[in-house]
Amino acid sequence: MSLLEVKNLSISFGGLKAVDDFNLNIEKGDLYGLIGPNGAGKTTVFNMLSGIYKPTSGNIFLDGVDITGKKTSDINKSGIARTFQNIRLFEDMTVLDNVKVGLHNTYKYHSYDAILRTPKYFKMEKEMDKKALELLKIFGLEGEKDTMASSLPYGNQRQLEIARAMATNPKLLILDEPAAGMNPNETAELMDTIALIRKEFGITILLIEHDMKLVAGICEKITVLNFGAVLTQGETSKVLSDPEVIKAYLGE
Repeated sequence: MSLLEVKNLSISFGGLKAVDDFNLNIEKGDLYGLIGPNGAGKTTVFNMLSGIYKPTSGNIFLDGVDITGKKTSDINKSGIARTFQNIRLFEDMTVLDNVKVGLHNTYKYHSYDAILRTPKYFKMEKEMDKKALELLKIFGLEGEKDTMASSLPYGNQRQLEIARAMATNPKLLILDEPAAGMNPNETAELMDTIALIRKEFGITILLIEHDMKLVAGICEKITVLNFGAVLTQGETSKVLSDPEVIKAYLGE
């Protein structure tokens, strides 16, 4: 059954069509890749899926519900969480508190509970601490829970951003170049982590990535964008061996 269905999605900026008639169908449980040369429109697609950009035309359906043009916060509550090409953490907050921010979709209390420090406040905070630590353990970061996010090594900051996204309890996790800036060892660890969270949470994952070793190693299906339009899509091994895909990347 389709979790994400994108139909004829397009967006223009000042008369320039950045994405044109984009279609995508992702089944529940898929680990799917979106690839293409620089400037192909990949992040623009992600920005439309997550509500940062409003499409000029077309529709986005999540689990059968039309979420086209909704606010970012509403889309997140509907079940889409994302990370960014440039890491966006709360640098002056601890690792634990960064993850707890994502938990506020699930755990709620009134502002007066926090101000008055009511029993409900302490109960919720205790539950959030427990859940956040469970997530940090999956990413191997439980020992850094009291560390400021800005003090983490680069690879661990990437992991923390994914953990915070997971804290929102998404149906679909979208990762924008999660291996960007990582060394080979960190990339290998990231591949293992993505495979683990998919297995543990049964979550559907869509990622943009330029590291073809990572794409070939974990994605079952991929779509290739070029100049804002779909070049081809299908099983990863077949798509990556397509002469048109090779040509698009090499610019021949």
